[in-house]
Amino acid sequence: MENSRRRFIAQSALLAAGILLPGSLTAKASGLLPVSPSADDALTGTGRWKAPHYRIAVCDWMILKRQKLGAFQLTKEIGADGLELDMGGLGDRPAFDNKLRDAATRQQFLDKAKELNIAISSIAMSGFYAQSFAERTETPDLVQDCIDTMVAMNVKIAFLPLGVKGDLLQHPELRPQIVQRLKEAAVKAKKAGVIIGIETALSAAEEVRLLDEINSKHIRSYFNFSNAIKEGRDLQEELKTLGVHRICQIHCTNTDGVWLENDPKINMPAVKKTLDDMGWKGWLVIERSRDANDPKNVKKNFSANAAYLKSIFHA
Repeated sequence: MENSRRRFIAQSALLAAGILLPGSLTAKASGLLPVSPSADDALTGTGRWKAPHYRIAVCDWMILKRQKLGAFQLTKEIGADGLELDMGGLGDRPAFDNKLRDAATRQQFLDKAKELNIAISSIAMSGFYAQSFAERTETPDLVQDCIDTMVAMNVKIAFLPLGVKGDLLQHPELRPQIVQRLKEAAVKAKKAGVIIGIETALSAAEEVRLLDEINSKHIRSYFNFSNAIKEGRDLQEELKTLGVHRICQIHCTNTDGVWLENDPKINMPAVKKTLDDMGWKGWLVIERSRDANDPKNVKKNFSANAAYLKSIFHA
């Protein structure tokens, strides 16, 4: 009876605090659903969601620490909550230059992340920025390498840019092959319980159509503010069109030029209100928005942007 009483008190406390947790996680924490990794948990990054609803990360390759252990310490000094790890360079090689295939190296990264309390928000296949996802014969193996790395490191979201050679506005003839390969990737992602977030040059309405054609919750949108701004689209309307369930993660920056705080093209308080109204929760990852007068000063640029985003999204 005493054990039952304690369980009742614990569950009541969790249910009473339900306003602090997303619905599915409230149910899991209260014992109404089993706690296990799934695609729907991916919005939490690594592990269960913890307040605040928005967390700030940086990209290891953009802070010039691609697959380097020192990226975690630099992320800490920048003031971000998390780090988006890259799979390593690609170029014309048949595979990513992925040091994380080695178990000992992975453990070093995981240990350092835990030591510094820096989460791994996602794992990126940035090599596809300049490569053809549709045409490279190694693409299925490259995707599998990323998924295997995600599983080994308990990371739930991958970043896949379709890039300049996969721009469906410029290369509409590649659409059938891209759709087919993303459907195949979705099967692998579902089996692993992860999500692959794609970045495209399409408008939100066109990206919705693409995602509907792929028809898998394991392939979602990795939304990049700069794409919408570059094409003169309304940032808030693009977010609303994609909707809460299609966006798995956000690159919350513009192209380089000025810091986010000084960027006239992004009304960040309005962006927050839109995401709040949508009920979206997740990682906001800083990719660029570096000062044009001092673009190589990593700590200065990314610290300024991280501090600004926290002043808006953690207020």
